[in-house]
Amino acid sequence: MSAADPKREGAASQARWPILLVDDEQTLLDVFQAALEPYFEVTTATSTRDAEAILQGRQFHVVVADHLMPGGNGMNFLVRAREEYPHMQRILVTGYMKPEMLLRSVNEAALFRYLLKPVAIAELIKVVQDAVKAHDLSVAAL
Repeated sequence: MSAADPKREGAASQARWPILLVDDEQTLLDVFQAALEPYFEVTTATSTRDAEAILQGRQFHVVVADHLMPGGNGMNFLVRAREEYPHMQRILVTGYMKPEMLLRSVNEAALFRYLLKPVAIAELIKVVQDAVKAHDLSVAAL
């Protein structure tokens, strides 16, 4: 998109909601960040430990986490995030299609959605936009 693209200008003029991306694969993290930055204020972490430290310092509307990472499981991280930050919407990215694992993830972490790899960029953007709306509705209901 060029700087003169009206879609990008419209996105840039809106409030930029804070989201956190967690993935140990820097290349994938960079691709996701580049795709989401026109719409959101993106913070990244390459491990669940780093993500937990970041969460201590600021609030996010949405967290998108990879499932399997060295040094920390994204699913377990999202379960802990649910307990600490119940209004923050949680999205799991996974390459595994086992129905029982996905059902467990949805239930235990109260996932907003899960995305199967390879993730289409348009789908990622749409799901994160929908998650931001869900966050705002959740907070408004307080």
